[in-house]
This record gives sequence, C-alpha cells and structure tokens, in this order.
Amino acid sequence: MNPKLPRVTADQIIKALKKKNFFLARQSGSHMIFKNKEGKRIIVPYHSRKTLHPKLVKSIMKDADIDIKDL
Repeated sequence: MNPKLPRVTADQIIKALKKKNFFLARQSGSHMIFKNKEGKRIIVPYHSRKTLHPKLVKSIMKDADIDIKDL
C-alpha cells in the first residue's frame, strides 16, 4: 500500500527540486520553470502559502524522481 501524499506548498516542492539539482530557468507569471542538467523541465505554480493539489504534487514527484521522504 502506498503511503499518503503529504500536503505541501510550492516552497517545499522547490526545496526538494533544488536537492535533486534542478535550477530555476525562468518564471512566467506565477509559474516557475525548473530544469536540470539533462534538460528535464518541471513547472511549479507558485502561490506563496497555498497548498498544492495532491495530483499536481504526485505528478511533480514522478517527473523529478522525488520520493515522499525527500519532502
């Protein structure tokens, strides 16, 4: 059985992305676009203290290869 996804904010996801060697490539409005050395791109909607939707968190975690313990 999979553990329940934690409720996280954009700041927490960004911190986990930076640990996985993603860097902020650019920002378009409220969307922050992160890239890594291989060219993989992750888009994070940034709204300061709002909690991200669990489906979005799951998608970002899958794309960036982030584990629940990394959050």
